[in-house]
Amino acid sequence: MSVEASGFGSEAVIVEAVRTPVGRRGGALSAWHPVDLLGATIADLIDRSGVQPELIDDVIAGCVLQSDQQTGNMARHAVLAAGLPESVPAVTIDRQCGSGQQAVSFAAQAVMAGSQDLVVACGVESMSQVPMPPAMTPGAPLGPQYSPRELARYDEAGGLMAQGLSSELMNTRFGFTRAELDEFGMRSHQRAAAATRAGYFRDQLVPLHADPADASSPVVDRDEGIRENLDPEKVAGLRTVFAEDGKTTAANSSQISDGAGALLIASREFAAEHGLRPRARFRALSVAADDPIIQFTAILEASRKALKKSGLTVDEIDLFEVNEAFAGVPLMFQREFGIPDDKLNVNGGSVAIGHPLGSTGARMLTDLLNELERSGKRFGLLTVCEATGTANATIIERLDQE
Repeated sequence: MSVEASGFGSEAVIVEAVRTPVGRRGGALSAWHPVDLLGATIADLIDRSGVQPELIDDVIAGCVLQSDQQTGNMARHAVLAAGLPESVPAVTIDRQCGSGQQAVSFAAQAVMAGSQDLVVACGVESMSQVPMPPAMTPGAPLGPQYSPRELARYDEAGGLMAQGLSSELMNTRFGFTRAELDEFGMRSHQRAAAATRAGYFRDQLVPLHADPADASSPVVDRDEGIRENLDPEKVAGLRTVFAEDGKTTAANSSQISDGAGALLIASREFAAEHGLRPRARFRALSVAADDPIIQFTAILEASRKALKKSGLTVDEIDLFEVNEAFAGVPLMFQREFGIPDDKLNVNGGSVAIGHPLGSTGARMLTDLLNELERSGKRFGLLTVCEATGTANATIIERLDQE
């Protein structure tokens, strides 16, 4: 789809993308203040691109748990912590697990509209530093953000619930067995471990010292949650987390993690004028919403909308990245669209790598871009499910080196 056909004035391209290694909760990155974690990522992004930072029109950061260290427009704090000029503005957004992906969409849309030329789109979450909300704790009630009228609307349908319980509804509706879910979870670790050994993530990672105040502390340069050798018997023997007769366990769910990711989005004209190499362009950006009780099905409609906008068919997409909030989510997507195994989450996903909520979309898009380049493939689709039943989908097209 051409820029003219899309109705926009400029073509938005990705010129650089980086991410931190993903740390386990209480693990390798737990000493990092989330503002500094994002600031270090943004600084690395700008250094790699070689662009003059004063040319940045805006910084858009996704973050979900906006309390404690992650409150007060932390994107602006991260800009200052990164050492960027004080003239660079910033804003923090929340679309739940798709926040980092939505930051990219907003950046691309601003460029396409012609209102901005160069935008940093990023995301961060320190699930070590910021307390977990009650709704993310097994057995805990929903939080105060759920109003009486909203709750009453769904009483007759069974009531709104936390995502863990919704995962069991999804497992039942789509008929996933415990063995299928466990097998997918183990495959995520196997693929992520193989990609790490092969160095597929190496060039996109921002190495960090475990102690941000001690340059002699160990360097964190790989994702911490990946397990090389999982014992299938131990995985099968794990207790379920959200329902005694359920199927969701720690082994087939995403990990609680820390991390950040950032992408530099520019207009094609700006990139050419400033000697920046466009690595990919956006073919479609979409968002959709569906059942807030089951919560995960909106990725299907978001992807259909993105495919329609792009003019592409499922068969023309070379690689799919579907967030592994729970193993049933990518399995549902795979079943719905008939995606072969060798196109879906080829280097593992959030079950193995981890899911620092606000940064995951930026991390996944960075991974997708690098894998398209590594494998010489052309089109990639990313979709992330979000709490209360929304979802984003993004289709990018790798551009040949010029």
